[in-house]
Amino acid sequence: MPEATERPAAIDKRRAILDAAVRVFARQGYHATRVADIADEAGVAYGLVYHYFRSKEAVMTELFTERWSLLLAAGEQVKAGDGTPREKLSAIAGFIIDSYRHDPELMKVIIIEVTRAANSFGRTHLPEIRQAYDQVAQIVAEAQADGAFRKEIDADFVGMAYYGAVEQVLSGWVFELKPTSPEEFEAAREMIVELICGGLERRD
Repeated sequence: MPEATERPAAIDKRRAILDAAVRVFARQGYHATRVADIADEAGVAYGLVYHYFRSKEAVMTELFTERWSLLLAAGEQVKAGDGTPREKLSAIAGFIIDSYRHDPELMKVIIIEVTRAANSFGRTHLPEIRQAYDQVAQIVAEAQADGAFRKEIDADFVGMAYYGAVEQVLSGWVFELKPTSPEEFEAAREMIVELICGGLERRD
């Protein structure tokens, strides 16, 4: 049937457009990018971008949603699984850092154009962003209820502080303020966890 043969080609074209958009957004910035730039980078006709996406904003939304949904799914799995609170927070930080290692251009776009864009994309996607904060807050709250973490520090505040620390570390790599290497990535994960857990764990 024609539909069965067309579907893989359509998926490939759509993926090519998304991948091209990542490269252009990372290189030029979202606001300086035109749909024509994405089409040129993907090697497709201008109108084909509009065939799959109604606007440049829709392309950006798709890129963010794809990556963020993976983060949220990973966070839910970590939260529901076994392990100490420290191990769970380490696993989430590790997932985010690995995302940067494997696709630094996409993570650059998400950090600069979404999570830091409080007046545009960031505000639009606050519910999804907040979900990630809430996952960390729930891990912390459970640890507080079990007596592993001190109770005087608000769990919601910890969720925001945790992601604030992660974002700043990623920004250091994005803006080339910090070196990037396997050792640096691992050290960053350990220091983020120590920074958060060191202030929360009971000392008695």
